Amino acid sequence: MKVIYIIISIFFLCFFWAIYQPRESFTCFLEIFPALIGFVVLSLTFKKFRFTNLTYSLILIHCIILFVGGHYTYAEVPLFDYFKEVFHQSRNNYDKVGHFAQGFVPALIIREIFIRKNVISNKHFFNFVIISICLAISAAYEWIEWVVSISTGDQGDAFLGTQGYIWDTQSDMLFATIGACCGLLFFSKMQDQQLLNGGFVSK
Repeated sequence: MKVIYIIISIFFLCFFWAIYQPRESFTCFLEIFPALIGFVVLSLTFKKFRFTNLTYSLILIHCIILFVGGHYTYAEVPLFDYFKEVFHQSRNNYDKVGHFAQGFVPALIIREIFIRKNVISNKHFFNFVIISICLAISAAYEWIEWVVSISTGDQGDAFLGTQGYIWDTQSDMLFATIGACCGLLFFSKMQDQQLLNGGFVSK
């Protein structure tokens, strides 16, 4: 439980930093709203379905990415403005970090649920289904960005965050897919070990 308390403390510290004098209040609300929804859902389901510390830690990292994007807007994160200048990029690419995480973290959340609930018995389709779900989540988020943008006009432009790049939507989904693949490739064994050590699964 100590790890969980630390994660919750960091979450709220970053949350209060994010909402303190953000660059654009409306954009900040839109960007951090998924993190708040996630916190509520995880809190309500904690006793019935407690994830591994690895999964909770990755969720926290994803929330921090959202908080930073909400505080500055994704197109104006200072560190990535610096990268833009140093590497002669045409845009601030912090949003690609967010979309990479949008695939990376959900992939491990879904994987843990699938393993513990024995959702897929045929292991040959296991990773394919997880990656497909992550891609579907990414596509659905792009729909949300589109609807918000056309509904709010100029207020939604920072949330959409294309920065004049016509292939922004497609590249966002690509980065989410790459993130999902990387999550499964690099963290599956660590997750399996935590599931085993925590008594969530048997050998």
